[in-house]
Amino acid sequence: MMRQFALLFAALVLGTSIATAQDTVESTAQNADVVIWGGPIYTADDAMPEAEAVAIRGGRFVYVGSRVGAEAMVGNATTVMSLDGAALFPGFTDAHAHMSGIGDRELTLNLEGTASIEDMKQTLLAWSSDHGVPLLYGRGWIETHWPEARFPTRWDIDAVLPDVPVILTRADGHALVANSKALEMAGVDSQTEAPYGGDILKNALGEPTGMFIDAAMSLLQGLAPEQTEADLDRQLTVASDVYARYGWTGMHNMSVPWTHVEALEMLSGTGDVKIRVYNSIEPGDADKLFVGGQRKSENGHIVTRAIKLYMDGALGSRGAALLEPYADAATSGLLLTTKEETLPLLRKAISLGVQVNMHAIGDRGNRLLLDWYEEVMEEIPSVERAIAEPRWRDEHTQIVSPDDIPRYKALGIISSMQPSHAIGDLHFAPDRLGEDRLVGAYAWQSFIDSGVIVAGGSDAPVERGDPLIEFYAAIYRHDLAGFQGDNWHAEEAVSRSDALKMFTLWPATASFAEDELGSISVGKQADLTAFSIDLMKADPAAIPKANAVMTMVGGEVIYLKE
Repeated sequence: MMRQFALLFAALVLGTSIATAQDTVESTAQNADVVIWGGPIYTADDAMPEAEAVAIRGGRFVYVGSRVGAEAMVGNATTVMSLDGAALFPGFTDAHAHMSGIGDRELTLNLEGTASIEDMKQTLLAWSSDHGVPLLYGRGWIETHWPEARFPTRWDIDAVLPDVPVILTRADGHALVANSKALEMAGVDSQTEAPYGGDILKNALGEPTGMFIDAAMSLLQGLAPEQTEADLDRQLTVASDVYARYGWTGMHNMSVPWTHVEALEMLSGTGDVKIRVYNSIEPGDADKLFVGGQRKSENGHIVTRAIKLYMDGALGSRGAALLEPYADAATSGLLLTTKEETLPLLRKAISLGVQVNMHAIGDRGNRLLLDWYEEVMEEIPSVERAIAEPRWRDEHTQIVSPDDIPRYKALGIISSMQPSHAIGDLHFAPDRLGEDRLVGAYAWQSFIDSGVIVAGGSDAPVERGDPLIEFYAAIYRHDLAGFQGDNWHAEEAVSRSDALKMFTLWPATASFAEDELGSISVGKQADLTAFSIDLMKADPAAIPKANAVMTMVGGEVIYLKE
């Protein structure tokens, strides 16, 4: 597969022509730079959902249609690329990810797939013996499938590493466990109170167990060494390379410090960051957008025009804010902000045309998001806004009361959802929520039916960040072993054509870029993803086992599978 593709790409790099005499077109002004055919092509454009060939000139699509039509655009300098049976799609965009976190995952202790507390302990021992670090940091564990059926504790870590501070963040990024040495260095003891929006878990004796939830995680932030510019550049570059290899042409980058914006613009300019990045910055840096306005890198690949806010925590760590208590614990979750703190930001954002993308997972969190958005939208009518339709987003939209679903369309709110959450959470969400609240949970099809745009993402590094897993989850709603469960609402799986739009056209719309990106349409930027499998026809179980074979941004190949 793709051997011919690789050979023809080599022709592109060398600047040679493979066109035959009869293919050559007299007028070089009409010739394409690149023509692609040789496999199924799906456009995400309802006017022409499928095509036989595409032609690219100056980084944009100049032809989409039959192979015969594309052949007429082949000239002496045209490179013809054969898909060799691979399937071609508009460039896939991850509508919710954390770029520096993805790079950090690749460069530090990765605890994805940890099978138990004992497994974690052995992994820590092995890592510490190979890496002499003053603080051991790792991420990616999740306890919901462990035989111990509990969170890890500081005493678990103390048993293998008592003398080096250890901080291990849960996969969702909303909880961590630290050992006793770390607690000692941070000055945390039984008398320490959790900050607003956080929790310090304690045992029956009132002793902290080492588990810190949401805002309480900040109590250990001072232990981490200060990040250097070189560290950040490496994280971002590695993340870009990983995403290009997976087949992503773009990412909506969430909770971004302003220093990362500047680094991304520089790295994109030098060619080290190859994918497109749409930034939603941390609220602490919001004034930089409010004063300076939206910004775009010189090459147009790095766009910054949104802020990211948090309403509540995560479901797995019981931080998601629920209308009624959890079914398996005496808590209703956590709010991470207040109305008094948030509404002034919302008012300024809607007046100045800054997009707001707010994390909300629990049904109470999502209802409050709608309430606060609605209050500000009613207070500041469209004629007084910099952008009449601000396209504010709900990041996750995970557990929603069915009564609230119609409100999204009425308010023009975009739902940003991550299908892989559903196929992981299905193993614990019924215990957290009970049967009744599973109606309206991970309800992709219900939102689409109501007329809401659903921008699909992965939330990596919370999840792996593989577009094939996300597409599989969206259309099949089973875990990677093929399990679903009787109560997991199979009717919320989406059609393949809608799943394609969730990762192409709808993320473009969610970032004000639908005129430039999101479909294979004449005039748009030539962003393309080719997979080794036909997503629109393949058996669902085969999809996660496939791979990307080519990733193209603006007519330039940024990844090609050997």
